[in-house]
Amino acid sequence: MIASLDGLVGAVFADSLILEVGGVGYRVFAAPSVLAATPVGGRTKLFTHHVIREDLQALYGFRTPEELGFFGLLLTVTGVGPKVALGIIGSRPVGDLQLAILSDDLALLTAVPGVGKKLAARVVLELKEKVAAAGVAADAAAGGGPAGESDVVAALLALGYSAGEARQASRDALLDSAVGAGLEDRVKAALRTLVRG
Repeated sequence: MIASLDGLVGAVFADSLILEVGGVGYRVFAAPSVLAATPVGGRTKLFTHHVIREDLQALYGFRTPEELGFFGLLLTVTGVGPKVALGIIGSRPVGDLQLAILSDDLALLTAVPGVGKKLAARVVLELKEKVAAAGVAADAAAGGGPAGESDVVAALLALGYSAGEARQASRDALLDSAVGAGLEDRVKAALRTLVRG
């Protein structure tokens, strides 16, 4: 499996680019924001998701491990293929998308071409359940009670953030006295700190 590519950009097309690494040109599908920021002849590194099927091999490229992780999470949703997942990732920053899912903001998701109301509702339902399951597992290990740092960290890890980012955002959320004690409230607060950067 190809996890990342670092090389020179040979060409940029409407939906993909050619990344030349060690004399081999790899076609990598990417969001328009990635393609627009990648000049021909420039050097770039992309984190990649490698799809291998009987009838297809394709690479999908992302600027950050968080985008790549969220792309993988989107692919677990029934009815979401790589093209739709790439469209969702390319529409907004990952933190905004995750916050929209946790807040049941279907309007933000349906603004993405190819995502109707039913699919947006399915994305929210299935991804909310995955985040909640990660939080419940951490909560059970901690012995129950209000959502603690390990709960929030587990939920952020399930959303594709690195361990360092998840721990820092969780600490920031726990220090905010205006945030409720529930897992969803604390995860939303942590995502807001990540979006603000």
